Amino acid sequence: LSELEALMERMKRLQEDKEDEEASQEEMATRFEKEKKESLLVISGGICASPVPFSFDDEIVSTDVSRYIEDPGFGYKDFARRGEDHLPTFRAQDYTWENHGFSLVNRLYSDIGHLLDEKFRMVYNLTYNTMATHEDVDTTTLRRALFNYVHCMYGIRYDDYDYGEVNQLLERSLKVYIKTVTCYPERTTKRMYDSYWRQFKHSEKVHVNLLLMEARMQAELLYALRAITRHLT
Repeated sequence: LSELEALMERMKRLQEDKEDEEASQEEMATRFEKEKKESLLVISGGICASPVPFSFDDEIVSTDVSRYIEDPGFGYKDFARRGEDHLPTFRAQDYTWENHGFSLVNRLYSDIGHLLDEKFRMVYNLTYNTMATHEDVDTTTLRRALFNYVHCMYGIRYDDYDYGEVNQLLERSLKVYIKTVTCYPERTTKRMYDSYWRQFKHSEKVHVNLLLMEARMQAELLYALRAITRHLT
């Protein structure tokens, strides 16, 4: 099967499995922990835990961005150290954008919550219902996996989501691309962009980038707004 056909087959199989039998809360929690720990091993240039390293090292561009920022050492850091047994988890049901963050940010800055919420929803729901040359395809499962994987990298867990879907839908090269774009955007190269979902249209791959950026922004807002809420209370 081609990359596209294989992905569509996995999406179909996931839907059938979900209709037949849903995973228990314990199973979903275990799958999240596994995905969260594995995401710490995903680095720009390869996946450390992989027996066959997947690498873009030959074309990683070391862009000097220090001239544009006041703190050259500022950059992304994993939310936990590798090798830790108990990694912190942000339980989304305890502090969600819809139920908590939206109202707080609106109170702090009038109407900004509505603008942010509209932006999040528009990007998440944006679809032509196509996958490359295939039409009338429901891409909800795939879009949700992309969005939730970014939040998983930041330690955010949704109790009603089965993270086994992430592992089945997002292959290794795509996970490398996701972490690079989300955490180290200055290291992203055209070769990395070209190396995943080769049969997809540019508009579809650009939508992936938009999803990743909005997911990261929402994750950052959730942490910041939760901290402000705790301070105010």
